Amino acid sequence: MALPKRRHSKSRSRKKRTHYKLEPPSLSLCSQCNEPKLPHHACESCGTYKGREVIQTEEEEEE
Repeated sequence: MALPKRRHSKSRSRKKRTHYKLEPPSLSLCSQCNEPKLPHHACESCGTYKGREVIQTEEEEEE
């Protein structure tokens, strides 16, 4: 198995990791209330997913 002839410096090894960054989550708008939400998740403000109500929100429980 091949081995490196010389050791890589710390700066050279760390240069490879410069592109490992966190990206902000992509958001889409809810079709019912136009609030930002995560794609493929139920909307937290109105409780709908793909046009159907799947979660009862606190506002609806109080009524």
